[in-house]
Amino acid sequence: MGDHFFLLMYATSGEERNVTRFTSYRRVEDAVAMVKEWLEKACCMDCYPAAEEAALREAKRLGARVLSIVNVVGSTIARESDDVLYTWAGPEIAVATTKAFSTQLAVVYLIGLYCAEALGTLDEAEYDRIVSELLLIPTKLEQILDNRADIQYFASLYFNHPSIFFIGRNIDYAIGMEGSLKLKEISYIHSEAYAAGELKHGTISLIEPGTLVVALASYVKLFDKTMSNVVEVKSRGADVLGLTVDARAADMAKTVDHVIPVPDTHPLLLPSLDVVPMQLFAYYVALQRGCDIDKPRNLAKSVTVE
Repeated sequence: MGDHFFLLMYATSGEERNVTRFTSYRRVEDAVAMVKEWLEKACCMDCYPAAEEAALREAKRLGARVLSIVNVVGSTIARESDDVLYTWAGPEIAVATTKAFSTQLAVVYLIGLYCAEALGTLDEAEYDRIVSELLLIPTKLEQILDNRADIQYFASLYFNHPSIFFIGRNIDYAIGMEGSLKLKEISYIHSEAYAAGELKHGTISLIEPGTLVVALASYVKLFDKTMSNVVEVKSRGADVLGLTVDARAADMAKTVDHVIPVPDTHPLLLPSLDVVPMQLFAYYVALQRGCDIDKPRNLAKSVTVE
């Protein structure tokens, strides 16, 4: 795929430059085709703007071509990049980002689809299946939002907990980290995410009667293994709020205290669905605690130090 590579980044402020709208394409296939114009080799970063800018400049110093994924038009990163993909999430008023996170995921899916197609690592049937499921994500998100009263109820049960831990495996662990981050950012509750398979390496010593553990087990291939970890924390007195896909919700309910179901989808797209209940849980916990959700203490929209 050539000698060049791109840095894929997310940025937050600035003025207009060349723009590409994913939202102007009616078909995902058309958006993927558009990505081909830029993509030669991809290297993905996910950090705060100051560190991103330093990485961008170092990459350019070494001769790299830079493609950035940006929400707000004309940010510093956008101005210094060779090419820009705008996510067009709209203004993100709250310091703790939500919309931009979700739209960034969508762009990364499109890039991943193109890479798989270009490298021949995905057959046509699987490619079509992922694209079809990607087009259904907005509808499935609406289903989650329709059930937000349940998430609000769970938040009312646990908003006074001093610590909340998130566990998961594979992509569930990644979304657990995002859920934990959102919770601590806007509710000020101490929260950490742990790889479920590492619980016995010290983490489980933090569990005591009444501790809340949020267990993500939407990745069906590892559902049984994650549930074995849930049994471990339950046996030590933890309350467990579980999240899984509809197909395994009944199985999970046999072990945990409460279940948040999300619609079934292709495993690669699960983060787009899993993250919304985690964001809503953090929101409702912060609301119960009377926190300033849009402007959490000590946080800023754009970080200017490395």
